[in-house]
Amino acid sequence: MTIYYVNSATGSDRNDGTNQNSAFATLSKVESLALKPGDSVLLAKGSVFNEQFDIKYSGSESAPIKIGSYGTGAAPVIHSGGDGIHSLYASNIVIENLKITNSGGSAISGGSVSNWTVRHVEVDKAGLSGETGAMNFRNSKNITIESSKISDAKGDGIWIDKVEGLKLLNNTVTNSHGAKADAVQVNDSSNILIQGNHLDQTQADSPKGVLVLIRPVNAVVEDNTLSGGGFGISAQAGKNIAIRDNDISGFHGYNWSFAVGLGDDGNARDYDIAGNHIHDGAWGVVITAPADAPSYTRTNIKVHDNVFDDLSQSALKVDRPASGSFSNNTIESGTNATSISPSIVDAHTFTVSNNHTVANVETAASPVVTTAAVTEASADPAVVAVHDNLKILTDTGDAHRGNLLENDSSDNGTLVLRRFGNESVGKDGLTLTGDYGVIHVDREGNYAYTLDETKLPDHDHDGHVSETFSYGIDDGNSYHSDGDTLTVYLHMDSLLS
Repeated sequence: MTIYYVNSATGSDRNDGTNQNSAFATLSKVESLALKPGDSVLLAKGSVFNEQFDIKYSGSESAPIKIGSYGTGAAPVIHSGGDGIHSLYASNIVIENLKITNSGGSAISGGSVSNWTVRHVEVDKAGLSGETGAMNFRNSKNITIESSKISDAKGDGIWIDKVEGLKLLNNTVTNSHGAKADAVQVNDSSNILIQGNHLDQTQADSPKGVLVLIRPVNAVVEDNTLSGGGFGISAQAGKNIAIRDNDISGFHGYNWSFAVGLGDDGNARDYDIAGNHIHDGAWGVVITAPADAPSYTRTNIKVHDNVFDDLSQSALKVDRPASGSFSNNTIESGTNATSISPSIVDAHTFTVSNNHTVANVETAASPVVTTAAVTEASADPAVVAVHDNLKILTDTGDAHRGNLLENDSSDNGTLVLRRFGNESVGKDGLTLTGDYGVIHVDREGNYAYTLDETKLPDHDHDGHVSETFSYGIDDGNSYHSDGDTLTVYLHMDSLLS
């Protein structure tokens, strides 16, 4: 395992490159080496390299090849008329703590590569010669891009095609320019996690949108902030897609602009769209397709527990055959709740229930969190809740695909919460909604009851209030369902004193 040092100001390609005092001067000298697993190439901070860096050799899973930096000062800069960093067929590579600017091609381009991590990389003005965008990977496996900043690319900020195993974590992508540019586009890929990113197309010179997922399989898009663009998230065709807890705003420019859209480019199945704040745009969630589109299926589309406000159109639009539900959403007055074609209403395949209208989302009364008396969970660490005679366990086996809940056995009163990736049920645990509040069981088995004081009822002469929660499970595969109830007793006098 050798560390090679490269310093554009003080190095020389006649050196051996193995310590800071005998650093190489160019990246082309590094390319002439047969790098081995565990080797590192460190670029001196303050250096500027006016050349493309080709990575030709592979590391191993336990000993990747690392491209990084050393010293103090500004991050080393790669500037190239071609790609900044380019690779075909290399595996087990880590690229970190670099800056790539004004590249004619992509800042980082990988084809048929595997097990790459790009982190803490800053990209400014990539794709200048052909709108190739900032970072692109194709026909690859296990790609992670994290904690990086991409701005003013010509073309997509991040472009992914046919990648199995993709993680985009805590990145910032702003203003991707060009006629076909999105902040992020992911094509025909699977096992996708897009989490904690800030994607902003507010000032972009592009007629397109923020995030595009074309035919994804097993994708989670969560905790992101998406701003601007002609649309927020276009997830037009896919299977097993979770879009949750995102803030999506500023989508505009067209009468069809939407926060989340699906229904085009292929069949769509098992979408869970939940916990998002969708605001300051045209349509909210749209299930649609062009009039001349093929007859795709759109099944099990669940839109729930979202907040919609300041929309010029409806929170939900469904104008193509679809099955699913729109429930427990909060909609600010002035925003229409739904626009559903009469034929779909008559077919009774897309239900609408338990949605709420508030005068102002921002000033709506905040709930009061209490620790009301609820039956405690068993000391068994695997038991996360006990609802009357129904025992709820965490499934600790291999991760499943498909619905998050599976009925294990209705005969013995046991229910298994299915794992999805590294999660059990969901990152927010299990929540049951009642008339006056909600009860939440987190993944560690802790209970909390949240009472909405605006719904506080008159309590009886003993100072008690009870609330019963209905709890139903549908496994989504065999369509077997089961149900139970949970009653919470509140001592109102002590609660309000």
